[in-house]
Amino acid sequence: MIKVLFFASLREQLGCDAIEVPADALGSVADLRSTLAGKGEAWQAALSHEQLQVAVNQELSNMQAAISDGDEIAFFPPVTGG
Repeated sequence: MIKVLFFASLREQLGCDAIEVPADALGSVADLRSTLAGKGEAWQAALSHEQLQVAVNQELSNMQAAISDGDEIAFFPPVTGG
């Protein structure tokens, strides 16, 4: 299983802060993102932002990063400064 965390506005949009996803057939963060987007309109909208940020096992990463069973993936919206 892969533990997937959602932070900030993503958590609010999706109505949850974490889910677990079977690792079967998921080779990259992009695969995971695509699979989650298939869960419905809210998921697609929340995960469609071009500058969506991701961390794999608590390290900033990118959508091409490889993932495997036991990983923790965190999605969060782009950070704005002020």
